[in-house]
Amino acid sequence: MLMKIRRLLLKGGTVVDPAAGRNRRVNVLVENGRVTGLARNLSARGAEVVDCRGRYIAPGFVDLHCHLREPGAEDAETVASGTRAALAGGFTRVCAMPNTDPPVDSEAMVRFLVGRGESAGLARVHPVGCCTRARQGRELAEIGGMVAAGAVAFSDDGNWVADARVMRSCLEYCKAFDKPVFAHCEMTGLDTGVAHEGPVSTRLGLAGKPDAGEAAAAARDILLAHLTGTRLHLCHVSCAATVELVRWAKGRGTAVTAEACPHHFTLTDEALAGYDTNFKVNPPLRGEADRRAVLAGLADGTIDAIATDHAPHTRGAKEVEFDNAPAGMVGLETAFSLGYEALVLSGLMRLPQFIARLTAAPAEVIGLPVPRIAVGAEAELVVLDLREKWTCDRDKLVSRSRNTPFAGRTLVGRVQGGILPGGRMWGVGAD
Repeated sequence: MLMKIRRLLLKGGTVVDPAAGRNRRVNVLVENGRVTGLARNLSARGAEVVDCRGRYIAPGFVDLHCHLREPGAEDAETVASGTRAALAGGFTRVCAMPNTDPPVDSEAMVRFLVGRGESAGLARVHPVGCCTRARQGRELAEIGGMVAAGAVAFSDDGNWVADARVMRSCLEYCKAFDKPVFAHCEMTGLDTGVAHEGPVSTRLGLAGKPDAGEAAAAARDILLAHLTGTRLHLCHVSCAATVELVRWAKGRGTAVTAEACPHHFTLTDEALAGYDTNFKVNPPLRGEADRRAVLAGLADGTIDAIATDHAPHTRGAKEVEFDNAPAGMVGLETAFSLGYEALVLSGLMRLPQFIARLTAAPAEVIGLPVPRIAVGAEAELVVLDLREKWTCDRDKLVSRSRNTPFAGRTLVGRVQGGILPGGRMWGVGAD
């Protein structure tokens, strides 16, 4: 999939680098894995030339939230297959969530994930460690050891840390290591449904899961973050009430950030009418007012980042009754296109703002250097064709799993390829 290029000239493309405030046509010269030239009329004798006229060049995307399923569910995804899918979607770095089997709740497990990512040699893997042992919410996990091994954040993703004392302790420990806590906000007792509680779930006869469960959990965690002064990140914000809570918290100076997923700002619970389990996610698809609120939150910066919540499942796991099917859909390969349509083509934001939600903002959440396309910087970038129309085909997905609800949908804008540190190239000019 990757080929190494010592000297490469990306010619005629428009560089979009939100961190540098750059959005103009410029040639990019890459030598030995570093950007060595940025100029309109730049040429380089002996360099391999990639014609990027009509295309855009951006920093590599950072996904704050994906599930690589290894260890424990390698039939659905592995670190190698998941990071290959990540590159296909433009994500050069991914945060691997810890709800695996066994969970990533120890230094050894973090080192395992880092090693698997290095062995794959594709998108870089940044492990997220568990807040509590085995994600049980009772006893803190080995936070210090996991930080030393490379964990960038901590979360019991899939479970809310219901005990406020335990959550406060986790926040305080993470503050000591300057690491954020990623909160899966779903209040215990209000988390038993399979669809958004409302007219649609009633009509379809599906048990409802109210948005109050997400918002109430988010409110408690925001208040604890303010109390402890710890950085809190809210995962997969799906409803208007949570957006308003984040807006309020930021207004009072709480160190809170948030992410939204493409399925929550492009789909509503009306999509469940056919009982297709590929539309079953957690938190569930909400109503139209919630969808619009999430879009507005992204547009005004209340919601900092776009994350995929890439959640692969095997065909057999999904082909059961709606109530019994696992929640989740694959998302790495469609996230850019869905976001581009919903946010840029709709006029809600300009292209540099959208790219920032995929690059600078998520990098800042986990304390990575902000991705830049600058002379002297490592070349970690993607090439985008904003005019390409393509149809999502399950059989052509790079992910090991095929559980996408977007199969057959024509999308606009596509990642053509890119460059990783070390001068390794995929896609454009590499196949």
